[in-house]
Amino acid sequence: MQAASRESYAAARQRLDAYAGQTDADRIVATGDELGSVAGLLRREPRLRRALSDPARAGEDRAALLESLVGDKVGADARELLGVLVSGRWSAPSELLSATERLGVEALLASADRAGDLGEVEDELFRFGQVVAADAELSNTLSDPIAPVAQRAELTGALLSGKAKPVTVKLVEVALAGFGGRSFSGALTRLVELAADRRDRQVAYVTVAAPLAEEEEHRLGRKLTELYGREVSVKQTVDPAVLGGLRVQIGSDLYDGTILRRLTDTRNALVRG
Repeated sequence: MQAASRESYAAARQRLDAYAGQTDADRIVATGDELGSVAGLLRREPRLRRALSDPARAGEDRAALLESLVGDKVGADARELLGVLVSGRWSAPSELLSATERLGVEALLASADRAGDLGEVEDELFRFGQVVAADAELSNTLSDPIAPVAQRAELTGALLSGKAKPVTVKLVEVALAGFGGRSFSGALTRLVELAADRRDRQVAYVTVAAPLAEEEEHRLGRKLTELYGREVSVKQTVDPAVLGGLRVQIGSDLYDGTILRRLTDTRNALVRG
């Protein structure tokens, strides 16, 4: 987002956090669902996006326009948050859409945080991403942009029934819809990172040939926390192809100490020699 849009989103996010701090989890979930529904409306209606982000119209007029459209279709809490959003300044209509979608996700994460389930939701999203990545047929099915989201959501709902928190299931559906214009796998990854960020953590994606023991994982997490000055949430992926050692990615930082990397470097050096 450009500066004006970031400021407008920050104002709405601040209002959401204040609301979530004094509201029960179920009510926050309902608000998140309603924000997501309005994001879906904005995605389908480009003319509406343009009208609600038009800098030539006063913020109060844009908020009134949205109020007239959604009326009592969403609750008072969602209407208030949406009013803060659309009355702000937006650099482009697409940024208003992104902000509305993001605010709905943050509301769902806030509900999990309020219920004490946020860490578990973060882990469930990551583990489900691993399950999908390991099954080419399932991955192709869930990533198929031609298949209706509702049809794919029915499948993920069945797969996760009784195995994941309800908020996790809702967030997977958000990923299926292409959160932020991303692929399904990319959207899941981003949702994991947003969940970690709400817990004031960074995510370290660690690839190993065999699973790390619990103490090894904790020790790695402590070292990374010391290095980055912020709590780090370690997410393991097992890939026998790396042969040994480990690869760690945090944001754009990549540390590759795998045997595969060393063999590749050696082979390349021999070729060059």
